[in-house]
Amino acid sequence: MMNENNKDAQQRRLAWRCRRGMLELDIVLQRFVNEQFDTLTSDELQVFDGMLELPDNDFWGLISSSKDMHKSDGTYAVIAKLKAVRPKHN
Repeated sequence: MMNENNKDAQQRRLAWRCRRGMLELDIVLQRFVNEQFDTLTSDELQVFDGMLELPDNDFWGLISSSKDMHKSDGTYAVIAKLKAVRPKHN
């Protein structure tokens, strides 16, 4: 179990890594860390941390795609949570 200081440090580290060059992605990722961090399992945190290595356009493509990923894919839960915080366009 992660103690509170480690958890806060990890959240701050992820928030810093979420700062991106693409404004739309930056907004979604910052909102995601602020709103969803406490709901992530350790596996989801590891998946998300790995996803932060993606180039902005590739990462945005995953989040903005209307296609659903196969549920057995390890990134499915993280992408579903990312899509949940994405601003809706009318």
